Amino acid sequence: QVQLVESGGGLVPAGGSLRLSCVASISGFSLYGTRWYRQAPGKQRDLVASINRDGSVTYADSVKGRFVISKDNAKKTLYLQMSSLKPEDTGVYFCNVYRMITYWGQGTQVTVSS
Repeated sequence: QVQLVESGGGLVPAGGSLRLSCVASISGFSLYGTRWYRQAPGKQRDLVASINRDGSVTYADSVKGRFVISKDNAKKTLYLQMSSLKPEDTGVYFCNVYRMITYWGQGTQVTVSS
């Protein structure tokens, strides 16, 4: 059974930093595309950053220059380093891996206070 477990969320003041982790219990992790999404209260789930299957990296315009996505294939772990956090970064952050099937984690709450 595939599981994705996020951690690292919390309450941080504006301008602070957090690093999110997502550990995947999945075979062939290196072959999967990987993404971070976030969902603010009352809003849709939006793509924040991705490492695509071809290795390319993309970011939402709102986080460019502040967030860095990375992964450690040996540890089957996806990361999201978030810096210069803003109140509008508040939300539940979900990791996602995809190949032929898409899998989601349960989410971790990030709250940025002003």
